[in-house]
Amino acid sequence: MDDRPGFYEFFAGGGMARAGLGERWRCLFANDFDPRKAESYARHWGNDALHVGDVGQITAAQLPGVADLVWASFPCQDLSLAGAGAGLKGARSGTFWPFWRLIESLTSEGRKPKTIVLENVCGLLTSHDGADFEALCESVGDAGYWLGALVVDARHFVPQSRPRLFVVAIDDRVQIPGPALSPYAVDRWHPERLRMAQAALPERLRQRWLWFAPPVPAASNVRLADLIESGPDLRWHDRDETAKLLAMMSPVNRAKIDLVMTNQGRAVGAIYKRTRVENGKKVQRAEVRFDVAGCLRTPGGGSSRQIIMTIEDGEVRSRLISARETARLMGLPEEYELPARYNDAYHLTGDGVAVPVVRHIARSILEPILGLTRQQKAVA
Repeated sequence: MDDRPGFYEFFAGGGMARAGLGERWRCLFANDFDPRKAESYARHWGNDALHVGDVGQITAAQLPGVADLVWASFPCQDLSLAGAGAGLKGARSGTFWPFWRLIESLTSEGRKPKTIVLENVCGLLTSHDGADFEALCESVGDAGYWLGALVVDARHFVPQSRPRLFVVAIDDRVQIPGPALSPYAVDRWHPERLRMAQAALPERLRQRWLWFAPPVPAASNVRLADLIESGPDLRWHDRDETAKLLAMMSPVNRAKIDLVMTNQGRAVGAIYKRTRVENGKKVQRAEVRFDVAGCLRTPGGGSSRQIIMTIEDGEVRSRLISARETARLMGLPEEYELPARYNDAYHLTGDGVAVPVVRHIARSILEPILGLTRQQKAVA
């Protein structure tokens, strides 16, 4: 008998939440609308639990058993800073609502999930002046869940700046162990924007709020340079293209390049092209970081692809980030098979959730709450 906790994975993409949960969990059902992402999911995980199609067309009858966890990384485009601001009324981020109707259907059948994690961009906190966050919390709280939220940046685990909001809901009939909670809201997981959004909620929702207190992870020793490829098959920009990038930099960013060029050895940086307002005019700038990569985003989210820049022995080179490098920045294992087409691979990784972040939330919050014993962990 398989006594591992079971989960549903909605908006599954390539299965990064499943990768983070690991073998100590069992997938009961997975769903994504995009057939190209689903192909990657099936190649890595098999398709026994996979359903490809619109979440709005799924019925509770298609969901097997009772889920200990429902993970939903629902689309962020209408909530991101690069989006048009449609919020939860948008065609993409608004898919939260048919998903939530499924949760309500399960509850009415006596199959209420024990825990739910909703992941999205931090723009959810302020979308429509906080009305979207309140509407989401209201749906969760009124369905009989304790709820709380954390902002976790993937840079604690991988060299990518990727802050994301995780709303964690717990069936109010489940006993929650004290060590999982904190009476204090001020720490690295609860920044001011989250505390302000929580304080603006109606009193009845604030009475259902939990301040989760996962431990601070050990500092990651993985550097950006450690994840960057150096093989002969890479397609580097020609000198003119690299010169154009340098010319697009502000004095501050160009000074970073000049400083690094004075050092010995090889340095690796990541560049994004961004539109800035300078002296009342919009100017496209190339901005470089040498500590971590910027947040991976897909062109569908309104952002450009990231560029890798290397500096060695006074020579500056540049190229598009490779698909495998994006996978490494998301914490996917080397054996994970990516789509053959670059654009498909970039969409899969850029739309995903960072694997080690899922693992940290599972091990420090979800598993203790669900009573996963140390013996079970050792077996897994």
